[in-house]
Amino acid sequence: MPREINGSLDGTGLRIGVVVARFNAYITERLLAGALRALTDAGVVDDDVTIVRVPGAFEVPLAARELAGSGEADAVVCLAAVIRGETPHFEFVAQSAADGVGTTMLDLRVPIAFGVLTTNTVEQAVERSDEGQGNKGAEAVQTAIEMVRVQRAIRRGRQ
Repeated sequence: MPREINGSLDGTGLRIGVVVARFNAYITERLLAGALRALTDAGVVDDDVTIVRVPGAFEVPLAARELAGSGEADAVVCLAAVIRGETPHFEFVAQSAADGVGTTMLDLRVPIAFGVLTTNTVEQAVERSDEGQGNKGAEAVQTAIEMVRVQRAIRRGRQ
C-alpha cells in the first residue's frame, strides 16, 4: 500500500510571517483581518506572528525573502491586491510578484503562501476579501500552515 503524506491545519507552535501591501489598503486590510482570524483559529499565538508592511505587490517578494531567510518564520503569507487597469502595468506587477514569491519559496525551501489577489475589478477584489468564507487571506494562512506540516512530514520520513 502506498504511503500517503498529508498536512494538518494545526498551527500550534508555528511562527508565521505576514507580508501585506499598503497599496489598495481597503482590500489588503480585509485580507489581513482574515489572515489574523485564521491564524488564531489554527492555534498560532500573537507573539509568533510578524507582520511586515510594504508599499505594494511589487515589493512583497523582497520582504518575503527577508522573512523566510531570517529563520524567524516557519512560513510566510503574502497579501496584496493588483487590480487590472487600462495599461499593461497590471501584468508586470502581478507576474513579478508571483515569480518573486515562487522563486523565494523554492530557493529557501520555506513555505510561502501567495495571497495576492489579481482581479479584473474592484468588486472582484472586495468579494475575495470578504469577512466570511472565501477570504483569500484566511485561505493563504491555511495553505502556509498545511505546507509546513507537509514539509516536516516529508523530512521526518527521510530520517
